[in-house]
Amino acid sequence: MIEINDSLTAEDFGGPLERLWSVSASKVLSIEETCTPEFGTPVFTVDGRYVAQGWTEWTQGFQFGSAILQFDATDDRQFLTIGRDNTIARMASHVTHTGVHDHGFNNVSTYGNLRRLMLEGRIEPNERELDFYELALKSSGAIQALRWSNTIDGDGYIYSFNGPHSLFSDTIRSLRALALAHSLGHRLMGENDEPICLLQRLVQHARTTAQYNVYYGTDRDTYDLRGRVVHESIFNTNDGRFRCPSTQQGYSPFSTWTRGLAWIMLGYAEQLEFLDTLADSDLKPLGGRQAIRQFMLDAAKASSDFYITETPADGIPYWDTGAPGLASMGDYKDRPAEPFNDFEPVDSSAAAIASQGLLRLGRYLKPTDPAAAQNYWQAGLTVLRTLLDEPYLAIEESHQGLLKHSIYHRPRGWDHIPAGSKIPFGEACMWGDYHLREAALLLERLIHDSPYYSFFAPIDAD
Repeated sequence: MIEINDSLTAEDFGGPLERLWSVSASKVLSIEETCTPEFGTPVFTVDGRYVAQGWTEWTQGFQFGSAILQFDATDDRQFLTIGRDNTIARMASHVTHTGVHDHGFNNVSTYGNLRRLMLEGRIEPNERELDFYELALKSSGAIQALRWSNTIDGDGYIYSFNGPHSLFSDTIRSLRALALAHSLGHRLMGENDEPICLLQRLVQHARTTAQYNVYYGTDRDTYDLRGRVVHESIFNTNDGRFRCPSTQQGYSPFSTWTRGLAWIMLGYAEQLEFLDTLADSDLKPLGGRQAIRQFMLDAAKASSDFYITETPADGIPYWDTGAPGLASMGDYKDRPAEPFNDFEPVDSSAAAIASQGLLRLGRYLKPTDPAAAQNYWQAGLTVLRTLLDEPYLAIEESHQGLLKHSIYHRPRGWDHIPAGSKIPFGEACMWGDYHLREAALLLERLIHDSPYYSFFAPIDAD
């Protein structure tokens, strides 16, 4: 269980955040130099150097988005040039990619961040360029919404790249693309010019994910622990009935792949923030604000509580809560995570995602439930503080990654195992690096009373 440090304050992070952005700068420049278009999309490191891994091209937005975040944090315009030029030149195919659920990862991290910075006045105003970013986001959200399967109860979900039967937990964070497209006034047009409401699909997908991918301790099955998250839910596409839990990257359908858990934590926390920007009249036909808020809050709190309880003392989880080697590690949850052990790898990328989810949930709950808010907020600070130091922060210049000890796909054996080791360790990944930067930027803006870091619009920090 995480030993939450209640004495940490945001102001304590001034030095660690400054070091992070200093270390981060050389990583972005190194990747820009070596990961040229013919190289392919960088995914994770092997011996500290980024390599491509063909599966789905879901990490390109994190590559260029990291440069944009670096500019956001430092005002160094060389990083804006890298992020903006590459977005314009190389991201268009991701906007119209009909084969993936990853639109929020690729396109909000690039077009979305650039739009946000222009609206904040950080980038010189250019109406034509802003229109370009917004058209890309509208198109991306509509394409994401097109990947739709109906469920027997009248709802539905954006199906994963596995096909129409598959609902991934990952997509709740990628749902930002659909949210932005709706907020920009866009809608998807179907057969016979039938308009499809993007907000309706957002709410239905979020509700279906909360119902089937998150557990609440209600004896749904033998392994129903409150806050447990399943990576994938399988549906019968003939009638829309739920069939069974599944997983692609976890150990078992009845354990919790911790990066999937983290996607749920952060995804629902952000959607709760977005919900507050919507009019009651928009939400009433979809079940009403209170009902929608409640299922999102239930999912966010249950998954966050599970993360706090099931994660080692320093806030860094192992890659799956049911990984078989954990049985040989004794009371592993009662001490800091051990990335160099002989049994199971940790996943720092899950921690980077989860830390932001905890911080956002804590801030969101502060006006209505200050005790719970404080607990989540301090847990988020505790996790982030661990990540901003060794052995997780890759301070050595020879390593292209920023956040070490991440895991991509343990079942398929894609992660690099160093010579003489029994498990993978020491490597970085695009999503881990990006989400560490994002969590750092969120906290830094709060420290400096800058506009709150939000995917959907510039808003004032409270």
